[in-house]
Amino acid sequence: MKRALGLYAAGLYAFLHVPLVILAVFSFNASKFTVWEGFSLHWYAAVFQDPELAEAALNSIEIAIVSTIISTIVGSACAYGFWKRRDRVLSGSLYLSLVTPEIVMGVSLLAFFQWSFRFLHWRLGLYTVILSHVAFSIAYVVIVVAARLRTVDASLEEAAMDLGANEWQAFRLVTLPALAPAIVAAAMLALTVSFDDYVITSMVAGVDSETLPMWIYAVARRGANPAINAISALIVVFFGGLVLVSERLRSREP
Repeated sequence: MKRALGLYAAGLYAFLHVPLVILAVFSFNASKFTVWEGFSLHWYAAVFQDPELAEAALNSIEIAIVSTIISTIVGSACAYGFWKRRDRVLSGSLYLSLVTPEIVMGVSLLAFFQWSFRFLHWRLGLYTVILSHVAFSIAYVVIVVAARLRTVDASLEEAAMDLGANEWQAFRLVTLPALAPAIVAAAMLALTVSFDDYVITSMVAGVDSETLPMWIYAVARRGANPAINAISALIVVFFGGLVLVSERLRSREP
């Protein structure tokens, strides 16, 4: 029974990754179409020669880095506060943002920005995208860091304070080192989620804040463009490796 389930899981896993393999293979195709005409790196060269793609990629990188830094700091602090307070209702409410459809969150954020702009006289742009990404990334950070905190012995901080350390020193010298792998893993996860987001970003982005997923979607709607295969393959390889490193850090023993 276990062998059969294992084979079934392996087969399903392989089947789900067939489209990614096909995408990677045709990113090296000399033809514009899904007919193999020879090996070529032409489409990878085209990726680095497209000014619109470069601008969209830079926007995505800037948004992802800034939102990751903010959400990691805020989320880690929230996770520590929930660990100290141990309020199950408050902690459980974090999952609400994870189960809320992206279209609903995007509409709610857009409505919030439109309401606030009446008083602030701003407009949609990179900063609204960053704030939106922080809003949905915090939950991921809190959940990852909180899972790590459940393995930390709270009495260690108390012992440090009994030995003369204040609360900040006990946190910095005892708890923070134990949380470091989880914080890094949470930051990597937040970076991946932020860079990949399309639905929410497309609703709160301004005319000068197109991101890479938005560029890919716009180009794909106009017809076949093998450069999409190339940039998508690069994204899969980079963020796939990032997720593997994140999972390895998250599961490391404290």
